[in-house]
Amino acid sequence: MLTDALIAAVGERVSHHTRELLEIRRDLHAHPELSRAETRTTAVIADRLALAGVSARLLPGTGLLCEVGAPDPDYRVALRADMDALPVRERTGLPFASQVSGVCHACGHDVHTVALLGAIIALKECEDQLVEAGLAVRGIFQPAEEVIPGGAEEAIHAGAMEGVDMAFAVHCDPTLDVGQIGVREGPLTAACDSITVSLHGRGGHTSRPQLTEDLTYALAKIITDVPAALSRRLDPRAGAALVWGSVHAGKASNVIPSTGECAGTLRMLDAHAWLTVGPLLEEIVQGVAAPYAVTAKLERIKGVPPVVNTADAIAVMRLAAGPSGLISVPTQQSLGGEDFSWYLAHSPGAMVRLGTRTHGGQTYDLHQGDLVVDEEAVTLGARVLANAAILSIPAVG
Repeated sequence: MLTDALIAAVGERVSHHTRELLEIRRDLHAHPELSRAETRTTAVIADRLALAGVSARLLPGTGLLCEVGAPDPDYRVALRADMDALPVRERTGLPFASQVSGVCHACGHDVHTVALLGAIIALKECEDQLVEAGLAVRGIFQPAEEVIPGGAEEAIHAGAMEGVDMAFAVHCDPTLDVGQIGVREGPLTAACDSITVSLHGRGGHTSRPQLTEDLTYALAKIITDVPAALSRRLDPRAGAALVWGSVHAGKASNVIPSTGECAGTLRMLDAHAWLTVGPLLEEIVQGVAAPYAVTAKLERIKGVPPVVNTADAIAVMRLAAGPSGLISVPTQQSLGGEDFSWYLAHSPGAMVRLGTRTHGGQTYDLHQGDLVVDEEAVTLGARVLANAAILSIPAVG
């Protein structure tokens, strides 16, 4: 069968490029770039695609699109990878650790990027068979996944999903052993927004709080009472979590400041609750601030809805795992946010968790500077992405 022959050929081509793919991954890891600043990363990928005979179209700013296979396809699949790093200091001690102070690939986007690169190169080298199958595969190398709003909507606006019938992506998971992929039909991630509460009031001396509007005290109440009240006003099944990551107020211990703010994320498992929570959140913030006579301003930047994997796409991913050398295992919905969800608003598709933990090794956490990825995940990711594209063809198999 054409499918079996094509999967075997693509797997052989990925294996052939293993050493080079690992070298590219280590290079990108050593030179991480923050969201919307992925200039070098984009150039590295574009140059290697050009060497493979794959033409690329640069996205506005950073990132790129490319396509291999049939020029007038019966079926088009999109494979997406995110490229940006985080403002986190690396603490791995690896020989190819980040050379950029305070920036590192603490979420594995270097793995995602090179896995997609490997898949596209291998598929290009088997392009005659793709043409015979009537399949085109689009690679989306997306910038700015780690910020709100993210880069997915910009890529879509630039045409990333035009004519796409199904979309796939992988995401590193350091709680799964390398060689495993976590699959889940339905919602995989949560909705996620950026939340900032700014307070303004009359400052003064800490010896006379009654003559001021004690903004620092009010800010502390916002930090503790708003999440608590939200948990009692929302249906618990909404799975809401408001967590602060940044707090700023004043510089001197004996001065009550006149401004302050706290910022964090609001994450929700339920999409309907996410769409309707705005007025309730505003009511709670104002209610908590009111007794302290400060002025409160709530800023909510809507981020992403949940990633919702379709049944047919998850079925394809399970099939793609076997010849990729991967074992499918069930995974749970997380409170993490992912802007791959915006692609799935345009076509069915699926994201799966790609195991990165060395067998018997340490379990790391994402967004931490000590994250170490078993590099076998790079080529396994490339194979499962390529196989998913091949196996999604409805007329073949």
